[in-house]
Amino acid sequence: MKSVRYVGLDVDAEKIAVAIVSSLGEIVEERQIKHQASAIQKYFNRLREEADVFSCYEAGCFGFGLARQLEEMGVSCVVAAPGLIPRKASDRVKTDRRDALQLARVLRSGDVTAVAIPTEEDETVRDYLRMQEDLKGDLKKTKQRILHFLLRQGLRYQEGSTWTGKHRAWLAGLQFDHALIQETLAEYLAHLADLEEKCLRIQERIEALAEGPRYAEPVRVLKGFKGVQTLTALSLVAEVGDFQRFGRAEQFMAFLGLVPAEHSSGGKRRLGGITKAGNSRLRKLLVEAAWHYRYAYRASPRVAKRRAGLAPELLNYLNRASRRLTRKFQGLLYRNKRSTVAVTAVARELSGFVWGAMVGKMS
Repeated sequence: MKSVRYVGLDVDAEKIAVAIVSSLGEIVEERQIKHQASAIQKYFNRLREEADVFSCYEAGCFGFGLARQLEEMGVSCVVAAPGLIPRKASDRVKTDRRDALQLARVLRSGDVTAVAIPTEEDETVRDYLRMQEDLKGDLKKTKQRILHFLLRQGLRYQEGSTWTGKHRAWLAGLQFDHALIQETLAEYLAHLADLEEKCLRIQERIEALAEGPRYAEPVRVLKGFKGVQTLTALSLVAEVGDFQRFGRAEQFMAFLGLVPAEHSSGGKRRLGGITKAGNSRLRKLLVEAAWHYRYAYRASPRVAKRRAGLAPELLNYLNRASRRLTRKFQGLLYRNKRSTVAVTAVARELSGFVWGAMVGKMS
């Protein structure tokens, strides 16, 4: 019978720090290997000849390629949630070697919390959606830079909102005495037009991705919720993967960081703001969707069009969700809660309805 080895891996771009402990908790080996597929395969093939191997590394910027390679080799691999790895409060020394050893020990003790490893298709779609979000951030910054540049020239648009057709016509008609200032504005506007064209093209690509066989049906269901359109729906499906891994709606809410923090002791129960400990991107998208429930519920033509063809049971569920979330938002505002507090509370309940629709628990 083979022995068991628990392998902790601290991964960086060039190398991997490896620490191995036995089933008794003894340190078997500590070393470094190159972060190359051939070196990883050679090292773990040797380990598998000697023992049954279980491995673990932290989720991070290196993605899930290493986990997939190890699983293909027959090596069990856990990708650990970094924020949930137990650490001693007094431990102030952090090195690659110590991190690898810590991972090996928590893997052996069973205290590691694994993140879900997405399929390659979900991961590529997720990266594409995040790229689109980065470009939208660049677009927003470019608009701010143009307005700030004009302020430095003593110009401020005062005839309404910025970035309307009228405002853009005003920008195009600006003339400066200094040729270099004119050239600067022209370069800014050309860069803005390029970013807007890219964002439009990428949005069309996202719409096409949402029609793929993996995403078409869940995206169609999610778009039935008021405030949820293609980007939010596709992001939810690609980021979460399998909604069935959450046994209850509260677990999905916690995954999004939408549950309140709690500090209770000695018979006193104190709740704070939301934990913000989960998927920040999905949390932001759901909060944006929750703003749509601020006003009295009515089935707009656009929402009705998105719901066309859905099952009657699902339609009843979506209508019930809309009425409940609208009442909650208006009730919180009536009790003089800040709108930001109200929208967060509504986003938490919206996430519960989303989970119910995805797992078929709509009673």
